[in-house]
Amino acid sequence: MLLLGLITGSAVSADLRAVRFRQADDHLRVVFDVSTAADYKLFTLRAPDRLVLDFAATQASNLHLPDAVGVVRNLRMGRQGNNFRVVLDLAHAVAPKSFLLAPSGDNTHRLVIDLFDQQLQVAPVKTAAQARPSGDRKVIVAIDAGHGGQDPGATGAEGSREKDITLAVAKTVAEAINAEPGLQAFLIRDRDLFIPLPRRHAIAREAKADLFVSIHADAFGSRAARGSSVFVLSNRGASSEAARMLADQENQADLVGGVSLGGKDSVLAAVLLDLSQSATMEASEVVASNLLRGLAAIGNLHKREVQRANFVVLRSPDVPSVLVETAFISNPNEERRLNSLAHRQRLASALVEGIRDYFSTVPPPGTWYAANPQRPSQHVVARGESLSLIAQRHQVSVAELRKANQLSSDNVWVGAVLKLPPAP
Repeated sequence: MLLLGLITGSAVSADLRAVRFRQADDHLRVVFDVSTAADYKLFTLRAPDRLVLDFAATQASNLHLPDAVGVVRNLRMGRQGNNFRVVLDLAHAVAPKSFLLAPSGDNTHRLVIDLFDQQLQVAPVKTAAQARPSGDRKVIVAIDAGHGGQDPGATGAEGSREKDITLAVAKTVAEAINAEPGLQAFLIRDRDLFIPLPRRHAIAREAKADLFVSIHADAFGSRAARGSSVFVLSNRGASSEAARMLADQENQADLVGGVSLGGKDSVLAAVLLDLSQSATMEASEVVASNLLRGLAAIGNLHKREVQRANFVVLRSPDVPSVLVETAFISNPNEERRLNSLAHRQRLASALVEGIRDYFSTVPPPGTWYAANPQRPSQHVVARGESLSLIAQRHQVSVAELRKANQLSSDNVWVGAVLKLPPAP
């Protein structure tokens, strides 16, 4: 038996309202309309092939069963105590992927299950020229406006709600990103909508984001607290996520760092996940240092070093992720600035500068940045780098690098931000 997922939702009884199929070129989509986000378990069985879906504390009233289609030969349902079971009899084995959609205008929750054919298909042979990345792909930056919907977040000294401030900032940052060649913004939420925390970084991965930036506005008991902070995932948070992914068969089937963990021996899967997480955490720290430098140029920093915390939204194992506390909404002066479009634009420019410098230094293969090398304005020292290696990478001399940063020796510290001399 292959366990694929467990989603915790409302404790009240749910009503299964409708089931429908939609055949796509490479998969069959099954959509369940439910009155509330009920708990569910999804697993497959072999000999014969079946997909089983158990809804906890759920009933089905006046439910019409659709005709079988595609790989689904038959659909059966029945109650099991307070739970409700749905069984799909299959023509052959499938690889299911499930996700929840937030309620739309009719207040209906939707559970979507995509059934991918596991039968082997031979891919057409490509020439070297066809396989080579085109270099025109834009770098995708997922911008996550914190809180939303029934979760308002913190309340400002003058009554502003964090969920409104973060959405306004996120939209301004997205506009600034889209104005940059080679960059494309993706808003995790573009309106006042509640999205569960684990779902946020999952959405970013589905969008194939190269970077995830979560926007927040801090609050504190004292109105004097002020300044910006940038967070990355703590080691404890990374360890917790690794344990969860290795125990969760649905995630084991996901691509992590470009490699599927599905079907791997447990030790190999743990090693692959650790390698992906380590690289992602190091990249996250470099991005965070870039963003911190930009924020320092436009206002006060609450913390001058990158902070680490076990935030759920930072737990993606293969997408560099940072959380930006833009300011203290509990500080009246900073609240007013966050409500100012001019200040939000300065904030966006500072963040985009840091993002641009990061991808100029480490361009993802096949992207516009890889095809159009840019000279960044600064370099954040990563683990294992020396001054000579940094100079060689940016095609400057060690002497020029030392002079630009007023260094008395060639020693550099991890996380240090080095100014790069202008191009000749």
